[in-house]
Amino acid sequence: MAETVSVLISQEDVEARIKELAAQISKEYEGQDILLVCILKGSIFFTTELAKHITLPVTFDFMSVSSYGDATVSSGRVKIIKDLDDSIEGKNVIVIEDIIDSGRTLHHLLALLSVRGPKSLKLCTLLDKPDRREVEVDVDYTGFKIPDAFVVGYGLDYKQHYRNLPYVGVLHLDEE
Repeated sequence: MAETVSVLISQEDVEARIKELAAQISKEYEGQDILLVCILKGSIFFTTELAKHITLPVTFDFMSVSSYGDATVSSGRVKIIKDLDDSIEGKNVIVIEDIIDSGRTLHHLLALLSVRGPKSLKLCTLLDKPDRREVEVDVDYTGFKIPDAFVVGYGLDYKQHYRNLPYVGVLHLDEE
């Protein structure tokens, strides 16, 4: 099977939108510190680029969660693979995600984090697939709403490949 990728969102458009999101976050949290919680692995590119353009003091922590296990379809149960290293109590927390589709994982994760006593808790995603939503999730900062297609690049992968593409593309699996 041959794999091809067509550009959905160009590198220039991704970079411009990230700068806009950073400016919005910087304005809303003016005079305050924020903690960015990067959801591994896919969000690492988005988180680092976003942080470069936020004009406030920023700290980082990382989580790894899974609702898939070894399956290709979500089980609906969220497993914490790597939890936060530090307490979020009293902090302005922004969870950074690469893509939201069904909403199951983020719904569970936000509920878990909210009981840990943050000063504020918001969600920022590079990509949102609202047509795939099964569980309602309030997204505070959205880079792009996209159609229901399998996307790669800018941190998103297919079998651990394509994460390093500087744009978001649609993966096509063609029979040879």
